[in-house]
Amino acid sequence: MSSACDASRHFPLHLLVWNNDYRQLEKELRGQNVEALDPRGRSLLHLAVSLGHLESARVLLRHKADVTKENREGWTVLHEAVSTGDPEMVYTVLQHRDYHNTTMALEGVPELLRKILEAPDFYVQMKWEFTSWVPLVSRICPNDVCRIWKSGAKLRVDITLLGFENMSWIRGRRSFIFKGEDNWAELMEVNHDDKVVTTEHFDLSQEMERLTLDLMKPKGREVERRLTSPVINTSLDTKNIAFERTKSGFWGWRTDKAEVVNGYEAKVYTVNNVSVITKIRTEHLTEEEKKRYKEPLLALLNMGVRKFPCDSVG
Repeated sequence: MSSACDASRHFPLHLLVWNNDYRQLEKELRGQNVEALDPRGRSLLHLAVSLGHLESARVLLRHKADVTKENREGWTVLHEAVSTGDPEMVYTVLQHRDYHNTTMALEGVPELLRKILEAPDFYVQMKWEFTSWVPLVSRICPNDVCRIWKSGAKLRVDITLLGFENMSWIRGRRSFIFKGEDNWAELMEVNHDDKVVTTEHFDLSQEMERLTLDLMKPKGREVERRLTSPVINTSLDTKNIAFERTKSGFWGWRTDKAEVVNGYEAKVYTVNNVSVITKIRTEHLTEEEKKRYKEPLLALLNMGVRKFPCDSVG
């Protein structure tokens, strides 16, 4: 009884969400902090979605609750929505998330253009890779060489790492070219493998005027795809990150390693103690779907297991 009273006194909005009292929640939210956290670090929207309370979630979204926020464990509101297994919840959260992201992207373009123009022209090439001391894990760790060109208000980025699917990294050659002036911008995606160019042109003032929540309706197959796939959250743990100059030469004659990149001498560093943490949730999947996604992982882990014949001793 006392715990309920404490919750009512210290976290009244969370208690309304817990009970899905969305009508009272609508009244109480006026002038209140819609991003208030409970002792477990959950926002009102996180709590409503994780409990499957669609009515309360809609009230909070109307009051501009942050649909992109993560909780303490790194799960987003969309992660929680998918884990409920409710198509309507996923649809609602996806729609508001896409609207939020599109709005923020359009609002940020003028500032991005200004910063690009102010920056000096350059070319940079970055090679990165992850390794692991765990046997066989290194072979699935990502690596890529990213090349970036900047000239005036134009920016080009070349990559070869496109995504991760069925326990393997998807490779391909892609170029992304961005250019713009004042109130317009253009983004080109060049698929070098298929020799296809996709171009999007944005008139910023018109795009902002036309942008509405109704235009952000997710496609049915997008909702279905998420509901039939595991929820995967990958993050980098850099709490103990350490940088160390890479050495070259033989023992006793080792010196700091340097490489020449486009005529410039560059120092080489090794980054240690960076962990890639992957969390997977499957509570929304059927047993058949769980088995389908579990088998590739088991196959990978079993690659390093050698089986030896056993002779019986009589």
